Amino acid sequence: MQRGKLDNLVAFVAVGRERSFTNAAAKLGVSQSALSHTIRELETRLGVRLLTRTTRSVSPTEAGERLLRTVGPRFEEIETELDAVSQLREKPAGTIRVTATDYAVDTILWPKLTKFLRQYPDIKLEIVIDYGLTDIVAQRYDAGVRAGEQVAKDMIAVRIGPDMRMAVVGAPSYFRRRSEPKRPQDLIGHNCINLRLPTHGGLYAWEFEKGGRELRVRVEGQLVFNGTFQMLNAALAGFGLAYVPEDLVQAHLVRRRLKRVLEDWCPPYSGYHLYYPSRRQSSAAFTLLVDALRHRG
Repeated sequence: MQRGKLDNLVAFVAVGRERSFTNAAAKLGVSQSALSHTIRELETRLGVRLLTRTTRSVSPTEAGERLLRTVGPRFEEIETELDAVSQLREKPAGTIRVTATDYAVDTILWPKLTKFLRQYPDIKLEIVIDYGLTDIVAQRYDAGVRAGEQVAKDMIAVRIGPDMRMAVVGAPSYFRRRSEPKRPQDLIGHNCINLRLPTHGGLYAWEFEKGGRELRVRVEGQLVFNGTFQMLNAALAGFGLAYVPEDLVQAHLVRRRLKRVLEDWCPPYSGYHLYYPSRRQSSAAFTLLVDALRHRG
């Protein structure tokens, strides 16, 4: 149906319900003369009079009553559905898929999401643990979590955590058998616990920086994992050195279950960011999620 015809019917239903051009015009936000013109246009197109007008009242003709009985309820149904849809703004719903590392989930996402999910029970969240540099568009994720430096330039990035530092740590039992490395190159002679990156199938090169000098060291060792917490557990058991987030090992350092080395080679770097395609049309649920995760420190 053409838009003009639909507008004419809306105008007729309003007048038929109100039995008044004045009240109907006020409800529709138009002038009485414009409304009267619209009704005459509809009657001309149908070739039948729909309303009987007097100086004191307006009432539907037989044809008008029939049209009001058939069309009126349908407009009421439409209005009801529109109201139901508008309520979604007050009660957001939908499924959001996010990919992140296990460490990011445990330390950043989950502490913030517990309150968020209770507040919006109709929002479903799927979190996939992944250490690869996943193409979130190709894999149909709504968003991903990475350190700020790893986010592609064509993505929108929202900081969700503070700056971070990495730490090279080992158990006291390990250092009873090995000397402490004084510089990153010394790691070549150590048993290091590696992290495998699934995207490229290779092992992660440990990154260091000092005095503007950057180094990437490809270490070797007996163990390879694809998760941070497994690397930490292996280091605690004395199987070698691990390169893990500083916050993850802080309590173990205080209790002297781990010892840190090469601290001056591990400067702070941009913390975790939630990223998503710039062309993404954000739903109400996704907008709320971004706001809940946003870092405000």
